[in-house]
Amino acid sequence: MILNHAMNYEVSRLSELDVYLFKQGNHTKLYEKLGSHIMEYNGRAGVYFAVWAPNAQRVSVRGDFNHYHTDTHPLQLRGDESGIWEGFIEGVEIGLTYKYHIVSKFHNIIHDKSDPFAFYSEKPSKSASRVWSIAEYGWGDRVWMNERYAHNAHSAPISVYEMHLGSWMRKVEEENRYLTYRELAVELVDYMKRMHYTHVEFMPLTEYPFFGSWGYQVVGYFAATARFGTPQDLMYLIDTLHQNGVGVIMDWVPSHFAVDMHGLINFDGTALYEHEDPRQGYHPEWGSIIFNYGRNEVKSFLISSAMFWFDKYHIDGIRVDAVASMLYLNYARKEGEWIPNRYGGDGNLEAVDFLRQLNESAYKEFPDILMIAEESTAWPMVTRPVSVGGLGFGFKWNMGWMHDTLKYMSYDPIYREHHHQQLTFSMWYGFDENFMLPLSHDEVVHMKGSLINKMPGDTNQKFAHLRALYGYMMAHPGKKLLFMGGEIAQFAEWNFERSLDWHLLENPLHANLQKMVADLNLIYREERALHQYDEKREGFEWIDDADAPRNCISFIRKSDNPDETVVVLCNFADSTREFYRVGVPYNGEYQEIFNSQSAYYEGWNIGNTGPVGAVEEPLHGRPYSITLTLPPVGVIYLKRIGTKKGA
Repeated sequence: MILNHAMNYEVSRLSELDVYLFKQGNHTKLYEKLGSHIMEYNGRAGVYFAVWAPNAQRVSVRGDFNHYHTDTHPLQLRGDESGIWEGFIEGVEIGLTYKYHIVSKFHNIIHDKSDPFAFYSEKPSKSASRVWSIAEYGWGDRVWMNERYAHNAHSAPISVYEMHLGSWMRKVEEENRYLTYRELAVELVDYMKRMHYTHVEFMPLTEYPFFGSWGYQVVGYFAATARFGTPQDLMYLIDTLHQNGVGVIMDWVPSHFAVDMHGLINFDGTALYEHEDPRQGYHPEWGSIIFNYGRNEVKSFLISSAMFWFDKYHIDGIRVDAVASMLYLNYARKEGEWIPNRYGGDGNLEAVDFLRQLNESAYKEFPDILMIAEESTAWPMVTRPVSVGGLGFGFKWNMGWMHDTLKYMSYDPIYREHHHQQLTFSMWYGFDENFMLPLSHDEVVHMKGSLINKMPGDTNQKFAHLRALYGYMMAHPGKKLLFMGGEIAQFAEWNFERSLDWHLLENPLHANLQKMVADLNLIYREERALHQYDEKREGFEWIDDADAPRNCISFIRKSDNPDETVVVLCNFADSTREFYRVGVPYNGEYQEIFNSQSAYYEGWNIGNTGPVGAVEEPLHGRPYSITLTLPPVGVIYLKRIGTKKGA
């Protein structure tokens, strides 16, 4: 028997109010109470442990400090019906590993579980939790945090670079290893600045066992994955990004969790975090486990996780994964494989209540953040306030725009006139929600191919189409998101086990497409008309959406200053449109500020080299018109640079 680490059951970090809020589903900072916490008691250093396991008969802590014996350090069940076991162990030091040994009341089930509230864990494939402090980092991002509201505002330019840390860039010469958090603080920060992105979005960083899940099957909702370094190393990466003017969004997965037995599944021998009935608790599409959103303690757990990343890691936004799978009880299920709600419908009422509470809690505590829903259905008012019946998100991914646009772009230009509505339909609903336009990782996996390979034609034509797609995307209302590799036109489908094909940049086609994406980001940031009213009708006006025979569309982007108006023309045919006339709202001269077919981007060097003067000949319901050359498979932006005498 190991006796050199004494137990004390009188120590508790939980007040009666904590327990009350926990059981009511309203505790938003459980990470300060449950888990393992380094502290002193009666002048003795040690660690306080607390874990929720209401259906356990016995719980003990086994770890490095007691040779993983199961009987040396039992925890004590609180006497308040909270189901929380706790205790203080003297002499336990930072960095030591541990698990909870849980003997259930039922069926003689015994589990060794990782700590659901651990701040740090062993590097997978090992699975023990580590005693750790996250208070030992000195943040240097005060300026960013004070000004964050301006960077995250709906009127701000938000252009997001989505990335997977383990496959963005690797050290091929060092057995193909991925970069650490601190190495990324050098390489990624420099890249983000050169590319003029406003935000980076990390695919999940919460601890997960299987690398092939890309982080979407989680076991540690409060632990930064140990694959890339310590919690402080991740803080350093985020801090460095902030100090260089880059916001940080994190994918967060409250929709399901991993089946690995050291995680949340069957935690105390019962379905504690999940539903017991597989028609509610098992996800048939992903082979994972679904949270029980109707259980108050689970709501407290999940909301506390989201708040933790805002609070302790200064995360600027959360993209909530797979919201559609949460909203519908019959998601990915056949008839008879799901249980209707109390009204006989397919809506998951408990999940709806949870999402509303999540967004209200997050925005109340951190009003300058981003809450983004990945929601692929027509569920109403996803980005409307809870007070008017909405879900309360700040933004929603526009999956309809993504599917329609990629489908349209896949057609040979000769057929596009028959599919013109796929190009224009997005504006029928474009302001029903606050949208973000995603070309995400989901579009370049599972044999879908890369973005460049979705484009028709030979190599030069594929690049022209991709340049046009990006030009159109950046002018379309909505915030922007592009997955890594898209900016260099990677031909290979994304592979999480290898680096992006950075060697492609030796080819001018790839290098100058990358340059074009950087320039588009800069134009989007500098031209207020392209971002101020991204989610409002005031910021958009069709010029001509009906020119299907010529595969052309034209529209205006507006700010609150008419002098900032940008005219956008898109020609998705493979023929030059000479003497193309469109109506414009103002007299004066118009100058190209962007041309996707510029020779600068390895384009075909067709466009309008000098100013184009408006004439007082009404067209498209406007008092003036201009005559232009539209490059084939090209997108151009025009801006008024002056007015004619007497105008």
